[in-house]
Amino acid sequence: MAWFRNHYHCDDCGSDWEDEWSCCCDDECPSCGSRNWSPYKSDDLTFVIEHDGGVFVVSISPRAAEHEPNYAEIAVALSHGAAQAYVSARQATYWD
Repeated sequence: MAWFRNHYHCDDCGSDWEDEWSCCCDDECPSCGSRNWSPYKSDDLTFVIEHDGGVFVVSISPRAAEHEPNYAEIAVALSHGAAQAYVSARQATYWD
């Protein structure tokens, strides 16, 4: 399932916060309780690349994930560029 880090700002109290979820959904301000704040920015975390001991590990939040990303390793690359190219190719077909 797609996974996002959503960034929010509450105009009522000025608080900023982040929340991760499987969609870009509205949220409640954790400081004042004001509701229905839409994210002003969302980072797509469906695919992640992590540097691990000289290689770059590509992981995906699988379609079966529900309330957590439940990442699974899908590839290992020797460079960040190669890992990013792999992710770009997979992103193009992820929603098919």
